[in-house]
Amino acid sequence: MPLEEVPDPVFAQRMLGDGVAIDPVEGCLYAPCDGEVSVLQPTGHAITLRAGDAIEVLMHIGIDTVQLAGKGFEPEVKVGDRVRRGDVLIRFDLDAVVCGAPSVVTPVLVIRQDGVELSPSHLSGMVSPGDVLFTVARAAPEIKAAAGPEGPLFSRDVVVPLAHGIHARPAAKLREALVPFDAKVTIAKGERSADARSPVGLMTLAIKLGDTIRIEAYGPIGAKAVETLAAMIESGMGEKADPATASRPVPTPAAPIAIATDEPGLLAGVSAAPGLAIGAARFFRLPEIEIDPIGKGDGVERASLMDGLAKVSRAIEGELAHASGPMRSILSAHRAMLDDPELLAAASDAIGQGASAAQAWREALRPQADLLRTSGDPHLAERADDMVDLERRVVAAIAGVGDAPLAFPVGTILLADDLLPSQVSAIDPAQVRGFCTVGGGPTSHVAILAASLGIPALVAMGPALRGVREGETVILDSGAGTLRVAPNDAQRAEAQARVDARAAALAAARSAASAACHLADGTRIEVFANLGSASDAVRAVATGAEGSGLLRTEFLFLDRDTAPSVAEQTAEYQAIADALDGRPLIIRLLDIGGDKPAPYLPIGAEENPALGLRGIRVGLAHPKILEDQLRAILGVRPIGQARIMLPMIASIGELRAVRAVLDRLRAELGIEERVELGIMVETPAAAATADLLATEADFLSIGTNDLTQYALAMDRGNPAVASGIDGLHPAVLRLIADTCRGAATQNRWVGVCGGLASDPLAVPILIGLGVTELSATVAVVPEVKAVLAGLTLERARAHAAAALACATAADVRRLAREFTA
Repeated sequence: MPLEEVPDPVFAQRMLGDGVAIDPVEGCLYAPCDGEVSVLQPTGHAITLRAGDAIEVLMHIGIDTVQLAGKGFEPEVKVGDRVRRGDVLIRFDLDAVVCGAPSVVTPVLVIRQDGVELSPSHLSGMVSPGDVLFTVARAAPEIKAAAGPEGPLFSRDVVVPLAHGIHARPAAKLREALVPFDAKVTIAKGERSADARSPVGLMTLAIKLGDTIRIEAYGPIGAKAVETLAAMIESGMGEKADPATASRPVPTPAAPIAIATDEPGLLAGVSAAPGLAIGAARFFRLPEIEIDPIGKGDGVERASLMDGLAKVSRAIEGELAHASGPMRSILSAHRAMLDDPELLAAASDAIGQGASAAQAWREALRPQADLLRTSGDPHLAERADDMVDLERRVVAAIAGVGDAPLAFPVGTILLADDLLPSQVSAIDPAQVRGFCTVGGGPTSHVAILAASLGIPALVAMGPALRGVREGETVILDSGAGTLRVAPNDAQRAEAQARVDARAAALAAARSAASAACHLADGTRIEVFANLGSASDAVRAVATGAEGSGLLRTEFLFLDRDTAPSVAEQTAEYQAIADALDGRPLIIRLLDIGGDKPAPYLPIGAEENPALGLRGIRVGLAHPKILEDQLRAILGVRPIGQARIMLPMIASIGELRAVRAVLDRLRAELGIEERVELGIMVETPAAAATADLLATEADFLSIGTNDLTQYALAMDRGNPAVASGIDGLHPAVLRLIADTCRGAATQNRWVGVCGGLASDPLAVPILIGLGVTELSATVAVVPEVKAVLAGLTLERARAHAAAALACATAADVRRLAREFTA
């Protein structure tokens, strides 16, 4: 069929070149001419042959088949191979492509070049392998007036209005916008520039709100590309800052600061993951993979690089299928970097200059990682760690080696200059009791992974950490932010007593984890778990969770260009419900805002996102998003297992608006069973009017993290005040008590799904205030149940009354420690 019939404008409008299209009836792609394989996509869905006279022939199996991530494609050749006409290039599962892609139509075209003429032999009708599709010849060269490398230079200066600057998401959108343009476009900030098609290159420029950048390209096509990018950036791309904010200088985020200590043998750091551990200090220095830096020929090394990238790409896709939480975001970052054109171009240039494939990949990534690390932006610095991690993975794949499993003696406190995310995820908590690093930050991927593994960690300890002797006994106290080196007998005994007491409590809790939770006097208290995936649900059931009091649904909506479909959402919710095996599942509706925007939701940047369009306000402002999510939840079976919870409720009007939509959808779907609709109490307004809200809400669940920051007027993301935020502040406890009293007037139960539910010191106070359901992090469910098993309601109420009478959060915590001692 002619290219005009291809359901993709990039091909149909001949933006890449001219040719024909094939609608295949078998799953095999044959070489249409003699040539050399110059490009083979890592996912195996597209291939380019370099034929005679430097003509490039592209064959792209199906439309948007890159989204299949290589599934169903089996290349029979690799980059650098010489092929003859009729040789098999790629075998593919035709049924899988038909079902998984918008179209199986396969463009076969000559990539656009000046002076190349194409004469089709077939424009439509049946063809077989070996038939002539078209002939190609070079026309006589045309003499053109010199006007620069590719025509006149066009440029535009643009002031960046994006609240968060040009970070990974807008950089990726700019790359996508350039697909139709056959022109090299650069973006410059000051004296440095980057290929506009390279998200990594753009991130290294550290472009921030208010920066003036220059977009440049040559020729008339380049001029259109420049105007397209300028218009996109000036529009704000869904992240435009408020004009009042845009004119102000953007502060550089402060680096984490460790509290100095003058006590000999006591080193200070920044807490990255909570806990207390005693062990022997052991340094971790992963040796660099040894490679031959000199290449064995251009073709051999290019093939080796593409083979290594393909291996890592397939491995990442496999890992993504089972990953959740922080590991999933790390893998997604790695996958995006594999396709970055600037990294691939830099590696290709290095190979052209004689480097081996592994050496070329190192030379491509390391300078970019260094630029990100020195950008002054902690978020970009995290991407530097990802790049170093990805460098090692690809080099190992090229070299055909693998890192030996990380193994340490039991009782190790690991010390390192820095750790990569993949190294932390490979740590065995049975061997390593905690770790400390010279560098790093408390919000890095490394810190998040440590917390999810339950490994105490300190970061940003500085060069003094290198002075600790190998094998020296140390006490890592993340709560205090200290590492005590060579403790005396009394210090060690005190720390050991604390460790032993916690271990004994956990062991007892795990042995009784499967039993329903009751207080010592028989009072029933439900202990649920906070979840973010089906794998979390499996772990929660294993630890004794009686259901889920909070399913965060943001994982379905973020890091993508379009909203998830109803079917996709239902499938995810159903998988989690099935994993819970009939236990209750409370699904919180989408809770995002201007601080974490989704590209398909036009939420403008706000001076204070915490007080702007977020929580249920987003759903009410975008009715289709709200309605689709409610439809998806109503699709979970059995009906009633999945309950619905509304985030950031401040008035009964918001609850009524959602109730009206829910009732309408139930009627449309013929659902007669009751589906519970509850609210999160995260604002002082909701706590103060709990009695009113309880007349129409089926349950109330307190989000103590947001309730605390709103009650204390302290932004938990602001390091200048974050240390003063404590959910055990008497003001917060009084709001919780008000909520429980208000709900009781309508016989509604009150739960807690915020951080206090996972704090063993806070649990008795919460029960004494009237809370009857706790939803904790999966890892602490057994410990919470153990605390409750030794508690009576009478004692809890007396303890809560004493806590309400305290003057400060510190006083409450002191009281709580005495109560649990």
